[in-house]
Amino acid sequence: MAPWLTVVGIGEDGFSGLGKQARRALIGASRIIGSPRQLALLPRCISAARQDWPSPFSLAPVLALRGEPVCVLASGDPMFYGVGASLARQVPAEEMQVLSMPSSCAQAAARLGWPLQDVQVVSIVARPLATLNAHLYSGMRLLVLSNDGGSPAAIAALLRERGFGPSRLQVFEHLGGAAERRLTGSADDWAHAEAAALNLVAIECQATADAPRLSRTPGLPDDAFRHDGQLTKRDVRAITLARLAPQPGELLWDVGAGCGSIGIEWMRAHPACRTLAIEADEGRQGFIEYNRDALGVPGLQLIRGKAPQALAELERPDAIFIGGGVTREGVLALCWERLRPGGRLVANAVTLQSELALAHFRQQHGGELTRIHVAQAQPLGAFDTWRQALPITLLDLVKPFDA
Repeated sequence: MAPWLTVVGIGEDGFSGLGKQARRALIGASRIIGSPRQLALLPRCISAARQDWPSPFSLAPVLALRGEPVCVLASGDPMFYGVGASLARQVPAEEMQVLSMPSSCAQAAARLGWPLQDVQVVSIVARPLATLNAHLYSGMRLLVLSNDGGSPAAIAALLRERGFGPSRLQVFEHLGGAAERRLTGSADDWAHAEAAALNLVAIECQATADAPRLSRTPGLPDDAFRHDGQLTKRDVRAITLARLAPQPGELLWDVGAGCGSIGIEWMRAHPACRTLAIEADEGRQGFIEYNRDALGVPGLQLIRGKAPQALAELERPDAIFIGGGVTREGVLALCWERLRPGGRLVANAVTLQSELALAHFRQQHGGELTRIHVAQAQPLGAFDTWRQALPITLLDLVKPFDA
Protein backbone atom coordinates (compact mmCIF):
# COMPACT_ATOMS: atom_id res chain seq x y z
CA MET A 1 0.00 0.00 0.00
CA ALA A 2 1.06 3.61 -0.52
CA PRO A 3 2.47 5.39 2.54
CA TRP A 4 -0.32 6.50 4.85
CA LEU A 5 2.06 7.80 7.54
CA THR A 6 4.37 10.77 7.05
CA VAL A 7 6.88 11.66 9.75
CA VAL A 8 7.85 15.31 9.38
CA GLY A 9 10.98 16.67 10.97
CA ILE A 10 10.30 20.25 12.00
CA GLY A 11 12.82 22.76 13.33
CA GLU A 12 12.58 25.82 15.54
CA ASP A 13 11.77 27.90 12.44
CA GLY A 14 8.48 26.03 12.16
CA PHE A 15 6.30 25.67 9.06
CA SER A 16 8.26 28.29 7.09
CA GLY A 17 11.38 26.16 7.25
CA LEU A 18 9.76 23.06 5.76
CA GLY A 19 10.13 21.92 2.17
CA LYS A 20 7.25 21.62 -0.30
CA GLN A 21 6.79 17.88 0.21
CA ALA A 22 6.45 18.26 3.99
CA ARG A 23 4.02 21.17 3.62
CA ARG A 24 1.85 19.20 1.18
CA ALA A 25 1.77 16.22 3.56
CA LEU A 26 0.63 18.42 6.46
CA ILE A 27 -2.01 20.18 4.35
CA GLY A 28 -3.37 16.83 3.11
CA ALA A 29 -3.36 15.05 6.48
CA SER A 30 -6.55 14.13 8.32
CA ARG A 31 -4.74 14.13 11.66
CA ILE A 32 -1.40 15.51 12.93
CA ILE A 33 0.17 14.13 16.10
CA GLY A 34 3.01 15.80 17.97
CA SER A 35 4.06 17.56 21.15
CA PRO A 36 2.23 20.77 22.14
CA ARG A 37 5.36 22.78 21.26
CA GLN A 38 5.57 21.26 17.78
CA LEU A 39 1.84 21.57 17.07
CA ALA A 40 2.00 25.24 18.05
CA LEU A 41 4.47 25.83 15.20
CA LEU A 42 1.80 25.07 12.58
CA PRO A 43 -0.23 27.90 11.00
CA ARG A 44 -4.01 28.08 11.29
CA CYS A 45 -4.43 27.22 7.60
CA ILE A 46 -3.61 23.58 8.44
CA SER A 47 -7.08 22.12 8.84
CA ALA A 48 -6.18 18.62 10.09
CA ALA A 49 -7.21 17.57 13.59
CA ARG A 50 -4.30 18.07 16.02
CA GLN A 51 -3.53 15.57 18.75
CA ASP A 52 -0.96 15.61 21.56
CA TRP A 53 1.07 12.52 22.36
CA PRO A 54 -0.45 10.64 25.29
CA SER A 55 1.19 10.54 28.71
CA PRO A 56 2.74 8.10 29.35
CA PHE A 57 4.06 8.12 25.79
CA SER A 58 2.62 5.54 23.42
CA LEU A 59 2.57 4.94 19.66
CA ALA A 60 -0.93 3.45 19.91
CA PRO A 61 -2.76 6.60 18.68
CA VAL A 62 -0.75 6.51 15.44
CA LEU A 63 -1.05 2.78 14.87
CA ALA A 64 -4.84 2.94 15.43
CA LEU A 65 -5.14 5.26 12.39
CA ARG A 66 -3.49 2.89 9.91
CA GLY A 67 -4.73 3.60 6.40
CA GLU A 68 -5.65 7.25 7.05
CA PRO A 69 -3.42 10.13 5.92
CA VAL A 70 -1.59 10.86 9.18
CA CYS A 71 1.37 13.12 9.93
CA VAL A 72 3.62 12.85 12.96
CA LEU A 73 5.77 15.81 13.93
CA ALA A 74 9.30 15.19 15.19
CA SER A 75 12.28 17.38 16.03
CA GLY A 76 14.83 17.72 13.23
CA ASP A 77 15.81 14.28 11.95
CA PRO A 78 13.11 11.84 13.13
CA MET A 79 15.36 8.81 12.60
CA PHE A 80 18.11 10.17 14.87
CA TYR A 81 17.09 9.39 18.48
CA GLY A 82 13.58 10.36 17.39
CA VAL A 83 10.05 9.03 17.15
CA GLY A 84 10.67 7.98 13.55
CA ALA A 85 13.00 5.25 14.74
CA SER A 86 10.34 3.96 17.14
CA LEU A 87 7.64 4.00 14.46
CA ALA A 88 9.91 2.18 12.00
CA ARG A 89 9.89 -0.82 14.34
CA GLN A 90 6.08 -0.97 14.16
CA VAL A 91 5.19 0.26 10.67
CA PRO A 92 6.46 -1.40 7.45
CA ALA A 93 8.86 0.83 5.49
CA GLU A 94 6.57 0.89 2.43
CA GLU A 95 3.73 2.36 4.55
CA MET A 96 5.76 5.24 5.97
CA GLN A 97 7.73 8.15 4.57
CA VAL A 98 10.13 10.25 6.63
CA LEU A 99 10.90 13.85 5.70
CA SER A 100 13.94 14.99 7.67
CA MET A 101 15.41 18.31 8.67
CA PRO A 102 18.98 18.76 9.94
CA SER A 103 19.29 17.25 13.41
CA SER A 104 20.25 19.39 16.39
CA CYS A 105 23.62 17.60 16.41
CA ALA A 106 24.24 18.48 12.74
CA GLN A 107 23.39 22.13 13.45
CA ALA A 108 25.59 22.28 16.56
CA ALA A 109 28.53 20.65 14.75
CA ALA A 110 28.18 23.22 11.94
CA ARG A 111 28.29 26.10 14.41
CA LEU A 112 31.25 24.65 16.29
CA GLY A 113 33.20 23.64 13.20
CA TRP A 114 33.38 20.05 14.47
CA PRO A 115 33.40 17.27 11.84
CA LEU A 116 30.34 15.28 12.88
CA GLN A 117 31.94 11.92 12.10
CA ASP A 118 34.61 12.64 14.73
CA VAL A 119 32.11 13.47 17.49
CA GLN A 120 30.48 11.05 19.95
CA VAL A 121 26.74 11.65 20.33
CA VAL A 122 25.18 10.66 23.67
CA SER A 123 21.50 10.88 24.56
CA ILE A 124 20.35 11.32 28.14
CA VAL A 125 16.73 11.89 27.10
CA ALA A 126 14.81 9.64 29.51
CA ARG A 127 18.11 7.87 30.21
CA PRO A 128 20.33 7.90 33.33
CA LEU A 129 22.90 10.67 33.46
CA ALA A 130 25.45 7.96 34.38
CA THR A 131 25.36 6.88 30.71
CA LEU A 132 27.81 9.72 30.11
CA ASN A 133 30.51 8.09 32.26
CA ALA A 134 31.37 5.54 29.56
CA HIS A 135 32.36 8.31 27.12
CA LEU A 136 34.67 10.46 29.25
CA TYR A 137 38.15 10.50 27.72
CA SER A 138 40.51 13.44 27.57
CA GLY A 139 40.38 15.03 24.11
CA MET A 140 36.98 13.50 23.25
CA ARG A 141 34.30 15.77 21.80
CA LEU A 142 30.75 14.96 22.89
CA LEU A 143 27.35 16.21 21.79
CA VAL A 144 24.83 15.40 24.51
CA LEU A 145 21.09 15.45 23.88
CA SER A 146 19.71 16.89 27.13
CA ASN A 147 16.70 15.62 29.01
CA ASP A 148 15.63 19.03 30.32
CA GLY A 149 16.76 22.48 31.38
CA GLY A 150 18.59 21.12 34.42
CA SER A 151 20.74 18.71 32.38
CA PRO A 152 23.68 21.08 31.66
CA ALA A 153 24.24 21.82 35.37
CA ALA A 154 23.92 18.12 36.21
CA ILE A 155 26.44 17.28 33.47
CA ALA A 156 28.88 19.87 34.82
CA ALA A 157 28.59 18.37 38.31
CA LEU A 158 29.20 14.87 36.97
CA LEU A 159 32.28 16.04 35.05
CA ARG A 160 33.72 17.62 38.20
CA GLU A 161 33.05 14.45 40.19
CA ARG A 162 34.77 12.25 37.57
CA GLY A 163 37.89 14.41 37.33
CA PHE A 164 36.90 16.29 34.16
CA GLY A 165 36.35 19.73 35.71
CA PRO A 166 38.52 21.59 33.14
CA SER A 167 36.24 20.40 30.31
CA ARG A 168 34.68 23.19 28.21
CA LEU A 169 30.88 23.20 27.88
CA GLN A 170 28.77 24.99 25.29
CA VAL A 171 25.00 24.76 25.64
CA PHE A 172 22.84 25.49 22.59
CA GLU A 173 19.27 26.57 23.27
CA HIS A 174 16.53 26.56 20.59
CA LEU A 175 18.91 25.70 17.74
CA GLY A 176 17.77 27.09 14.38
CA GLY A 177 15.13 29.42 15.79
CA ALA A 178 14.82 33.10 16.56
CA ALA A 179 15.48 32.42 20.27
CA GLU A 180 18.75 30.55 19.67
CA ARG A 181 21.32 31.22 22.38
CA ARG A 182 24.66 29.76 23.49
CA LEU A 183 25.92 29.41 27.08
CA THR A 184 29.62 28.70 27.64
CA GLY A 185 31.97 27.85 30.48
CA SER A 186 33.99 25.07 32.05
CA ALA A 187 32.54 22.36 34.25
CA ASP A 188 34.57 23.73 37.17
CA ASP A 189 32.98 27.20 37.01
CA TRP A 190 29.58 26.43 35.44
CA ALA A 191 27.25 29.17 36.64
CA HIS A 192 23.97 28.39 34.87
CA ALA A 193 21.61 26.48 37.15
CA GLU A 194 18.93 26.20 34.47
CA ALA A 195 18.88 26.37 30.68
CA ALA A 196 16.00 26.33 28.22
CA ALA A 197 14.17 23.00 28.29
CA LEU A 198 15.19 22.38 24.67
CA ASN A 199 18.98 22.32 24.66
CA LEU A 200 22.04 20.42 23.50
CA VAL A 201 25.39 20.31 25.33
CA ALA A 202 28.72 20.27 23.50
CA ILE A 203 31.66 19.06 25.63
CA GLU A 204 35.38 19.20 24.93
CA CYS A 205 36.58 16.67 27.50
CA GLN A 206 39.68 17.55 29.49
CA ALA A 207 40.77 15.39 32.42
CA THR A 208 42.74 16.51 35.45
CA ALA A 209 46.15 14.94 35.99
CA ASP A 210 44.83 12.58 38.68
CA ALA A 211 41.67 11.46 36.87
CA PRO A 212 41.48 7.64 36.54
CA ARG A 213 42.42 6.28 33.12
CA LEU A 214 39.56 3.94 32.19
CA SER A 215 39.99 2.30 28.80
CA ARG A 216 37.28 0.39 26.94
CA THR A 217 39.83 -2.38 26.42
CA PRO A 218 39.08 -5.21 28.90
CA GLY A 219 41.13 -5.22 32.06
CA LEU A 220 40.23 -2.09 34.04
CA PRO A 221 42.29 -1.53 37.19
CA ASP A 222 40.92 -3.44 40.18
CA ASP A 223 40.47 -0.18 42.09
CA ALA A 224 38.00 1.02 39.42
CA PHE A 225 35.48 -1.26 41.17
CA ARG A 226 34.02 -1.26 44.66
CA HIS A 227 34.23 -4.80 45.99
CA ASP A 228 34.73 -6.97 49.06
CA GLY A 229 37.50 -9.07 47.53
CA GLN A 230 35.06 -11.09 45.40
CA LEU A 231 36.51 -9.73 42.17
CA THR A 232 37.90 -11.33 39.03
CA LYS A 233 41.31 -9.69 39.06
CA ARG A 234 42.50 -7.47 36.23
CA ASP A 235 44.71 -9.85 34.24
CA VAL A 236 42.35 -12.81 34.57
CA ARG A 237 39.42 -10.54 33.70
CA ALA A 238 41.09 -9.43 30.48
CA ILE A 239 41.74 -13.06 29.48
CA THR A 240 38.19 -14.08 30.40
CA LEU A 241 36.61 -11.29 28.34
CA ALA A 242 38.82 -12.14 25.38
CA ARG A 243 37.37 -15.68 25.51
CA LEU A 244 33.82 -14.37 25.92
CA ALA A 245 34.40 -12.22 22.79
CA PRO A 246 31.54 -9.67 23.13
CA GLN A 247 29.76 -8.73 19.90
CA PRO A 248 27.34 -5.79 19.40
CA GLY A 249 23.82 -6.54 20.59
CA GLU A 250 24.70 -9.74 22.44
CA LEU A 251 23.40 -10.66 25.91
CA LEU A 252 25.65 -11.99 28.69
CA TRP A 253 24.66 -13.82 31.84
CA ASP A 254 27.17 -12.95 34.57
CA VAL A 255 26.42 -15.75 37.05
CA GLY A 256 27.66 -15.20 40.59
CA ALA A 257 28.52 -11.68 39.50
CA GLY A 258 30.33 -10.54 42.66
CA CYS A 259 30.88 -6.83 42.08
CA GLY A 260 29.78 -7.13 38.44
CA SER A 261 33.19 -6.55 36.85
CA ILE A 262 32.82 -9.05 33.97
CA GLY A 263 29.30 -7.93 33.04
CA ILE A 264 30.28 -4.26 33.25
CA GLU A 265 33.31 -4.65 31.00
CA TRP A 266 31.20 -6.74 28.58
CA MET A 267 28.82 -3.77 28.22
CA ARG A 268 31.65 -1.25 27.91
CA ALA A 269 32.91 -3.18 24.87
CA HIS A 270 30.00 -1.85 22.77
CA PRO A 271 26.95 0.31 23.59
CA ALA A 272 24.59 -2.38 22.26
CA CYS A 273 25.93 -5.16 24.52
CA ARG A 274 23.65 -6.20 27.41
CA THR A 275 24.19 -7.98 30.72
CA LEU A 276 22.06 -9.78 33.27
CA ALA A 277 24.12 -9.94 36.47
CA ILE A 278 22.92 -12.66 38.84
CA GLU A 279 23.95 -12.15 42.47
CA ALA A 280 22.40 -13.38 45.73
CA ASP A 281 24.48 -11.42 48.27
CA GLU A 282 22.85 -8.13 49.25
CA GLY A 283 26.13 -6.31 49.88
CA ARG A 284 27.52 -7.31 46.48
CA GLN A 285 24.27 -6.27 44.84
CA GLY A 286 25.02 -2.77 46.18
CA PHE A 287 28.52 -2.91 44.68
CA ILE A 288 27.06 -3.87 41.29
CA GLU A 289 24.60 -0.97 41.36
CA TYR A 290 27.36 1.51 42.23
CA ASN A 291 29.90 0.12 39.74
CA ARG A 292 27.52 -0.01 36.77
CA ASP A 293 26.71 3.71 37.17
CA ALA A 294 30.26 4.82 37.91
CA LEU A 295 31.56 2.99 34.84
CA GLY A 296 28.84 4.21 32.49
CA VAL A 297 26.61 1.17 31.97
CA PRO A 298 23.48 1.92 34.04
CA GLY A 299 21.50 -0.37 31.73
CA LEU A 300 23.08 -3.48 33.30
CA GLN A 301 20.21 -5.45 34.81
CA LEU A 302 20.70 -6.88 38.29
CA ILE A 303 18.95 -10.18 39.02
CA ARG A 304 18.67 -10.61 42.79
CA GLY A 305 18.83 -14.34 43.38
CA LYS A 306 20.92 -17.49 43.43
CA ALA A 307 21.70 -19.80 40.54
CA PRO A 308 20.27 -22.09 39.32
CA GLN A 309 16.85 -21.02 40.68
CA ALA A 310 17.20 -17.43 39.42
CA LEU A 311 18.11 -18.48 35.88
CA ALA A 312 15.15 -20.49 34.65
CA GLU A 313 12.92 -17.65 33.38
CA LEU A 314 15.61 -15.29 32.09
CA GLU A 315 16.04 -14.36 28.43
CA ARG A 316 18.34 -16.85 26.68
CA PRO A 317 21.89 -15.46 26.47
CA ASP A 318 24.51 -15.35 23.72
CA ALA A 319 27.28 -15.88 26.27
CA ILE A 320 27.58 -16.96 29.90
CA PHE A 321 30.28 -16.32 32.45
CA ILE A 322 30.24 -18.34 35.67
CA GLY A 323 32.50 -16.81 38.25
CA GLY A 324 31.12 -18.66 41.25
CA GLY A 325 28.88 -21.58 42.01
CA VAL A 326 30.11 -24.07 39.42
CA THR A 327 29.92 -26.83 42.05
CA ARG A 328 26.33 -25.99 42.91
CA GLU A 329 24.07 -28.72 41.63
CA GLY A 330 22.44 -27.90 38.30
CA VAL A 331 24.22 -24.61 37.57
CA LEU A 332 26.48 -25.78 34.73
CA ALA A 333 23.78 -28.00 33.22
CA LEU A 334 21.10 -25.29 33.22
CA CYS A 335 23.48 -22.67 31.84
CA TRP A 336 24.42 -25.00 29.00
CA GLU A 337 20.78 -25.81 28.29
CA ARG A 338 19.71 -22.14 28.20
CA LEU A 339 22.71 -20.90 26.17
CA ARG A 340 21.84 -20.10 22.56
CA PRO A 341 23.36 -22.38 19.88
CA GLY A 342 26.70 -20.91 18.83
CA GLY A 343 27.02 -19.15 22.18
CA ARG A 344 30.10 -19.15 24.42
CA LEU A 345 30.35 -20.42 27.97
CA VAL A 346 33.34 -19.42 30.07
CA ALA A 347 33.75 -20.52 33.69
CA ASN A 348 36.55 -19.85 36.18
CA ALA A 349 37.57 -22.14 39.02
CA VAL A 350 39.94 -21.67 41.97
CA THR A 351 39.25 -24.64 44.25
CA LEU A 352 39.99 -28.30 43.52
CA GLN A 353 36.29 -29.11 43.72
CA SER A 354 35.27 -26.47 41.17
CA GLU A 355 38.20 -27.46 38.95
CA LEU A 356 37.01 -31.07 38.96
CA ALA A 357 33.49 -29.91 38.07
CA LEU A 358 34.86 -28.07 35.02
CA ALA A 359 36.99 -31.04 33.99
CA HIS A 360 33.98 -33.37 34.19
CA PHE A 361 31.82 -30.93 32.22
CA ARG A 362 34.52 -30.74 29.54
CA GLN A 363 34.50 -34.53 29.22
CA GLN A 364 30.78 -34.34 28.42
CA HIS A 365 30.68 -31.29 26.15
CA GLY A 366 34.22 -30.57 24.95
CA GLY A 367 35.90 -27.21 25.12
CA GLU A 368 39.28 -25.99 26.25
CA LEU A 369 40.77 -25.93 29.74
CA THR A 370 43.42 -23.32 30.48
CA ARG A 371 45.34 -22.74 33.69
CA ILE A 372 46.29 -19.13 34.35
CA HIS A 373 49.20 -18.24 36.63
CA VAL A 374 49.83 -14.59 37.52
CA ALA A 375 52.68 -13.41 39.71
CA GLN A 376 53.60 -9.91 40.86
CA ALA A 377 56.94 -8.56 42.02
CA GLN A 378 56.83 -7.70 45.72
CA PRO A 379 59.47 -6.78 48.33
CA LEU A 380 61.39 -9.51 50.17
CA GLY A 381 63.68 -7.77 52.64
CA ALA A 382 66.03 -5.57 50.66
CA PHE A 383 65.17 -7.38 47.43
CA ASP A 384 62.11 -8.25 45.34
CA THR A 385 60.55 -11.61 44.58
CA TRP A 386 57.57 -13.02 42.71
CA ARG A 387 54.39 -13.52 44.70
CA GLN A 388 52.14 -16.04 42.99
CA ALA A 389 48.39 -15.42 43.02
CA LEU A 390 46.08 -18.42 43.25
CA PRO A 391 46.03 -20.17 39.87
CA ILE A 392 42.80 -19.96 37.88
CA THR A 393 41.41 -22.78 35.77
CA LEU A 394 39.34 -21.48 32.87
CA LEU A 395 36.89 -23.54 30.82
CA ASP A 396 35.98 -22.11 27.43
CA LEU A 397 33.55 -23.81 25.04
CA VAL A 398 31.13 -22.99 22.24
CA LYS A 399 27.70 -24.61 22.06
CA PRO A 400 27.18 -26.44 18.75
CA PHE A 401 24.31 -25.25 16.56
CA ASP A 402 22.84 -28.76 16.55
CA ALA A 403 22.95 -29.11 20.36
